[in-house]
Amino acid sequence: METPPWRDRIRTEDELLEQLEAQVEAARRRRAKALTEGVDELGSVYALAKELGLSWTAVAHAIKKYTTA
Repeated sequence: METPPWRDRIRTEDELLEQLEAQVEAARRRRAKALTEGVDELGSVYALAKELGLSWTAVAHAIKKYTTA
């Protein structure tokens, strides 16, 4: 089997990267929604962060960045 020309391979890989980036963005938004639900359940960003073993600033940043339009 012959290897496709480099231009075609680059185009194919660029398309794959775009798809992966869209999937990562969607996953970050779903994660932020779950984090928000965790904050609602536990009562604070700090309590959720402690439960997850994360810094409260990381949790707060993820929620803020990925739950806004």
